[in-house]
Amino acid sequence: MAHQKRDYYEVLGVQKGASDDEIKRAYRKLAKANHPDLNPGDKEAEARFKEVNEAYEILSDKEKRSRYDQFGHAGVDPSFGAGGGGFDGGFDFGDLGDIFGSFFGGGFGGGRRTNPNAPQRGESVRMSLILSFEEAAFGCEKAVTVERLEPCSSCQGSGCAEGTTPEICPDCHGTGTVQVRRQTPMGVFATSSPCSRCGGKGKIIHQPCRECRGLGTVRKKKTIQASIPAGIDNGQTISIRGQGNAGKNGGPAGDLLITITVRPHEIFRREGTSVLCDAPITFTQAALGAELEIPTIDGKVKYDLPEGTQSGATFRLKGKGIPSINGRGRGDQYVTVYIETPRNLNKEQKEALKKFAEAMGDGEYEERKKFFGKKKR
Repeated sequence: MAHQKRDYYEVLGVQKGASDDEIKRAYRKLAKANHPDLNPGDKEAEARFKEVNEAYEILSDKEKRSRYDQFGHAGVDPSFGAGGGGFDGGFDFGDLGDIFGSFFGGGFGGGRRTNPNAPQRGESVRMSLILSFEEAAFGCEKAVTVERLEPCSSCQGSGCAEGTTPEICPDCHGTGTVQVRRQTPMGVFATSSPCSRCGGKGKIIHQPCRECRGLGTVRKKKTIQASIPAGIDNGQTISIRGQGNAGKNGGPAGDLLITITVRPHEIFRREGTSVLCDAPITFTQAALGAELEIPTIDGKVKYDLPEGTQSGATFRLKGKGIPSINGRGRGDQYVTVYIETPRNLNKEQKEALKKFAEAMGDGEYEERKKFFGKKKR
């Protein structure tokens, strides 16, 4: 006697006019409750699990659901009424991936499939740009040339020759994927793989555009004006929205990502928003003090060096550093002075220094001179 199948809507506990979301929610709840891993050795739970999967396989497919609504089980199961159940226990891992992935630790590897014909954002394009120290400090405008994918002007991105349109793939019905069934002890499980007929695109172009050869995009070079913000540092990246590769199926373009390289400066060094530099001074300037001209990224400024300054002393020029990239103020400049020892002194200069040393009360000057003389020999 043939097994009398229950109504699929009854199996899932939903009304005949239930929405796709209602059907999916009901299925997930029942599949989880009756899964064999949660009910080891329970044959009734295993049978319910298969029954729930069979119902969902039909009602989640618009074409199968339509046939079922019109003809009942005979519309979806050729063997119905022929003395045996036609269901093989198949179901799509993609619909259960998020359930069992979270509940059992993710052993199914399923996931939601995206429509290959849905709008897709284009990929970002990366490039590098070299700036001078001052350009990075104060910001600048730079014309950059980028090579990117742009929509084909001949076919407006369709990939088809003029006057033609693509065909929806008859094998995958535009989804880009086909189901592959695999026999297991629990039944036949279905997994998805890219459709070989359309290459996973969901559509077939019979007469491709000559300009882009059916790709819908062409590679072109374009010069773009890039605004470099003041205070940008070496290795940082700026993003220019919509200037990357063209999107697919009417999707937005990606971004242009520009990574900055700052050339070293012959005088200045940078630490964050601080500018560092060294300044040579004479012994006389260090001892007596002096008015110095110090280079900054804004130009030369005057600084009153106090008398008695020691070699290695550092002083600050407030607000003469790098502008903050967020526009909130500037850093400072730090100047380290070092005393340059005079070379090639003539006899008169040497005598003057000796007298200076004696005037400073250096009573051991002659002894130390002899000591260093011996070391020199």
